[in-house]
Amino acid sequence: MEPIYLALILFTLWTLGLGVTLTSYRSVQVLLGKKKSNEFPAGIQHGSDFNWRLNRAHLNSLENLPLFVAVVFLTASLGKVDAFVNQVGFVIFGARVLQSLTHLIATNVLAVNIRFTFYMIQIVSYIILLVRLV
Repeated sequence: MEPIYLALILFTLWTLGLGVTLTSYRSVQVLLGKKKSNEFPAGIQHGSDFNWRLNRAHLNSLENLPLFVAVVFLTASLGKVDAFVNQVGFVIFGARVLQSLTHLIATNVLAVNIRFTFYMIQIVSYIILLVRLV
């Protein structure tokens, strides 16, 4: 298996892990009677700050997973997977994990700037991989 595929699998597992953590947190709140199942409105901040940051980290990963899938699919379909692509795949995955962790840890200006840097690493990596295809 090409390493880029492993990076995509890990990115997908990370996204699923964030989602499972979020739904587990919410399930515990419902089971303990602290919340009703309909008290988690989409797109509106609710619950603790950490719950909201976890929600946003999960959504950020979900929003970016299709980009990674598209880049990997196109690269593989065009027969352009090489050592560089495989390395960049892990750069993308690593930046995603670090962005999510930074999101979960803090929201101060420094943390937001660090989180944005990790996001830009992913975006620039996608652009580089796509430009290499043409």
